[in-house]
Amino acid sequence: MAAGASQEARRQERLLREQWEAARRQVRWSGAGGEGERRVLAQLLVLTARGWRLLVGRAGSGDGVLVGPGGVFVVRVEDRAGEGGPPDEGAGGLLAATKVAESAVASLGMSPVAVQPVMVLAGQSLDRALGRIRLLGEQQVGPVLLAQPRRLRAESVRAIADHLERVLPGCEGLVLEQGAAPDTTRQASPDGLFDLDGLREAALEGARRAPIEQWMTFLHPDQVALVRRNWSGPARISGPAGTGKTVVALHRAAHLARRTTGRILYVTFANNLPRVQSTFLRTMAPAVADRVDFRSLHSWAQEFLQERGVPVRLNGDKAETAFSLAWKNLGRGSRLVQIDPGPAYWREEIDYVIKGRGLTRFEEYAVVVRKRRKAGLHRTQRQSVWELYEEYEARRRERGVHDFNDVLSLALGEVSRETEDRGGPPYAAVVVDEVQDLTLVGVRLLHALVGDAPNGLLLVGDGQQTVYPGGFRLTDAGIDIRGDRGQVLRTNYRNSRQILDAALAVVADDAFEDIDGEPTPGRRDVDLTYHDGNVVRVAEPTADAHDRELVGALKALPDGALADTALLCASKWALGHYQRLLARAEIPVCQLEQYDGNPVDAVKLGTYRRAKGLEFKNVFLPRYDAESAVGTPGTDTARERAELRRSQLFVAMTRARDLLWLGSVADPPAR
Repeated sequence: MAAGASQEARRQERLLREQWEAARRQVRWSGAGGEGERRVLAQLLVLTARGWRLLVGRAGSGDGVLVGPGGVFVVRVEDRAGEGGPPDEGAGGLLAATKVAESAVASLGMSPVAVQPVMVLAGQSLDRALGRIRLLGEQQVGPVLLAQPRRLRAESVRAIADHLERVLPGCEGLVLEQGAAPDTTRQASPDGLFDLDGLREAALEGARRAPIEQWMTFLHPDQVALVRRNWSGPARISGPAGTGKTVVALHRAAHLARRTTGRILYVTFANNLPRVQSTFLRTMAPAVADRVDFRSLHSWAQEFLQERGVPVRLNGDKAETAFSLAWKNLGRGSRLVQIDPGPAYWREEIDYVIKGRGLTRFEEYAVVVRKRRKAGLHRTQRQSVWELYEEYEARRRERGVHDFNDVLSLALGEVSRETEDRGGPPYAAVVVDEVQDLTLVGVRLLHALVGDAPNGLLLVGDGQQTVYPGGFRLTDAGIDIRGDRGQVLRTNYRNSRQILDAALAVVADDAFEDIDGEPTPGRRDVDLTYHDGNVVRVAEPTADAHDRELVGALKALPDGALADTALLCASKWALGHYQRLLARAEIPVCQLEQYDGNPVDAVKLGTYRRAKGLEFKNVFLPRYDAESAVGTPGTDTARERAELRRSQLFVAMTRARDLLWLGSVADPPAR
């Protein structure tokens, strides 16, 4: 192994020396500018012998476009040996040329994150950023470009370069002409400004890197248009599962980070998803990754309050105790038990309807439309709920603690005061993923961070994939989505027809109202681009037989397949059971709670809720039909819970790309 690597290194060095000499001979007759520009152009020519395409201006300027495995690079060469950074007008011209290139490749479906401006300073040694521009010295340009993660296949490089040569005015292709007689007037070794060692190591490293995921470079042209669009105010992107909403949101965050000086906040409800999304952005757009804050809403709000000295005493156990006492004192003997005898439904009513909507007076609650709550409540019944809420609040304050809704309300008040005092929003833009899972107060909080500024707020989500009770309309939050600022994606890029049909069959009869107030049927028409998926249904008479089939199916997967495999459960009880089962079977497990998006050869294990925003090649759903509605059969609250669980199951099923494994047991054991 070591001998082979050493031999390859020597071969690379010999080849690079030959290519460098050929490039120096060629640029001597090219008519390029000064000596420094010619040396840089020679390095770029060397790249054309290694799968890259170079377009240069016919007028012999130091500007050009490189297309290669690492993407599209708009290059400007400054021959400024011994001087400082580039002049402002040089940077402005380079950014303008980059925008032209972005527009040119957008019709091919290439995301703006794959087009990067590079300024090369001849005669200098450096590697730093100037805004979105990468400044490179003469020694660094070759190694840096060769070491880029591979975004493009060879056929894509050719197609993109040919397209740019046709549409960019004044550009023509330039390739290394090899095979000419050696130049005996020059030394055989490269001059000191040609970093042979760095180029050789970069070439070897580039060959070892796996290609970057296609969705990190290419989108549908309609999606690229949404990424690059200028919105005059708050905007919303919706669409069924698998239509690329999160992909567009990530590319949009990177696009905004490259075009603004402020920070970008990318927020979602689940606390595991920001880690994964941050990993994806760092992979596809490393130059701007540090300018985008990926956070769950509650963790961001807590940190925001802490930084401003607002005391937060969040304690879930004590808050739960406070509600239990309130239910014991006022709820258990009230008229509410005739609607639902369990306290859980009424805790949700407080969390998602009263506190989640920021209601502070009974008269507000008495008339509010309770979205997605099927049990109708008369005024006297709402009075009983309000009394339960006030008792809970009193018990909570006695213990000196806050609940999660309090954190968001406190943060909303602080943001409102801060915006008034400082005269401007703390973020340049806010991107909200899975917006349907937030409460109304949470949406108001995020809206308050940027207001109605152009390109300020982007809300991404789908009401059919709601996994929490309650709901709201955007107009309730004071958000007005007008005209083309509301976009719907309609092409599914993830699921095959078999997988999507199986998932839609679960929610086909569950019409829903999305946060824009539009009534939508459960079965929606979706265009499909993926056709290789398969649904496997396993029905066994006993739980033990079911689990044996599950373990056998997991072990039968090809080597390395566990890295893109998930086992999802409806409840935490089931999660514990399957964690123990896989441990006994010696199948490696990675909890979704700890998963950060980096490849790991283990089954991703988590609940349906924790799978939101993710996708996997193989998805296993053991005992997927075992969770029946809790409560009196046929009641409004039981129907509500059943519909919510169907929505959660739909989310889990649509995470699958190639294989959806559905296991069931004729008579699952009682718990």
